[in-house]
Amino acid sequence: MHELIILGAGPAGMTAGVYAARKQIDTLIITENIGGQTTWSSDVENYLGFSYITGTELVDKFEDHLRHFNIRQEFTRVTNLCRISNGFRVETEDLREFDSRSVIIATGKSPRMLNVPGEREYRGRGVTYCSTCDAPLFAGMEVAIIGGGNSGMDAAVQLMKITPKVYIIERTDKLKADEILQQKVHAAPNVEIMLYTAPTEIRGDVTVSSISVQHLQTGERRELPVRGIFVEIGLVPNTDFIKGFIELNEMGEIPINCAAETEIPGLFAAGDVTDVPEKQIIIAAGEGSKAALRAYSYLIRLPAMAAPPVMRPM
Repeated sequence: MHELIILGAGPAGMTAGVYAARKQIDTLIITENIGGQTTWSSDVENYLGFSYITGTELVDKFEDHLRHFNIRQEFTRVTNLCRISNGFRVETEDLREFDSRSVIIATGKSPRMLNVPGEREYRGRGVTYCSTCDAPLFAGMEVAIIGGGNSGMDAAVQLMKITPKVYIIERTDKLKADEILQQKVHAAPNVEIMLYTAPTEIRGDVTVSSISVQHLQTGERRELPVRGIFVEIGLVPNTDFIKGFIELNEMGEIPINCAAETEIPGLFAAGDVTDVPEKQIIIAAGEGSKAALRAYSYLIRLPAMAAPPVMRPM
């Protein structure tokens, strides 16, 4: 049995790992990937110590730091978390089980899906959820952006400089982005804003060739000849594996107190998966450090585990 299992290896999980290792806690990290949402960021200009760095470069530095402590890592998806008599059990999709006296959940968030025909088929072949990662790949091509919030307008500002036509598809009656972003988009001659409009199907051959949309008031349908589709309709917390185990807020996030503690003793959470406001890399890292320090404080107050009985020959 481990003393601590950390679920996730984004900024929160990796920082928690470093702090746990420095406290000499027997730690295991279980994650599907390294870096989380940070790898989606092309430019990071607000992480202290770096006036400019790419998301992947920052993750590489995080990973190098973590590797220095030789923390065991398992790359798999967590499917369930439950209590056992002396701690917690983590179950994974490859049918393995890992036990620990404490757990830090730092699983982050994932893109919200459109759930229209063709989306999954063309994911990574024209359908993308990260404009900062993939915008340069669509230079010279017509593209569509789904979503009129800040992330959608950020994508539009990037894409309108390198593509001949940008369609912005928003299902409500107005854009919801900050005014300064809207001004930039409205001033661009190659941007067409389509309000009260929703995507209905994505088509293509090997890659995306078009997206079908429908006006929600008139029912009018239109097919847009685009090669890239940027889905920018928000993120959802990766908390499916704990639904029913712990109470979540209305957005599916884990409520925590200022010490990164959940309602269950020994269970901590950090980063974008929690209800902490302002989802930023530096905030996630800080929350990860708090979670690890609080886990250490919890662990040193637990009674020592009994050693297994010595089997003597008969």
